[in-house]
Amino acid sequence: MTKKVSEESLARINNFVEKYCEKSGTTTHPDPSITEAVVLGLAHHKDTLGKPLCPCRFYPDKEEEVKHRTWICACDDMQIYKYCHCLLFVTEEGLPITEYLPEDHEGLRTYGLVKDPTPDKGRPLRNKAEERETERKERPS
Repeated sequence: MTKKVSEESLARINNFVEKYCEKSGTTTHPDPSITEAVVLGLAHHKDTLGKPLCPCRFYPDKEEEVKHRTWICACDDMQIYKYCHCLLFVTEEGLPITEYLPEDHEGLRTYGLVKDPTPDKGRPLRNKAEERETERKERPS
């Protein structure tokens, strides 16, 4: 099922993705269908919720989730750990960066250690890692 999205939201999300890749030192997934699916999901949430909520997660209440900001793209995990659950912001090989994740994070268990090819870029909220870990363990989403 294809969701209809506005051209304006689609253009804004594509522009954001391009700029965020430059800023974070990542690239989009080498499989264009993955990038397209995530971008469409973000644009759909921009149209329906007013914010680009991560389309790769389940939320009991999307409107409530938007208020928390945790999963608005670029999500807290991307800004703190440089880890993208959606595989939108990845290495050239299409892997999410796991180097900065806590030891018990599912991303590290799933992908193993994936080093950051551009450690001088991204992670503007790295100082919030402890706070994020508390939230990750206490909130259901």
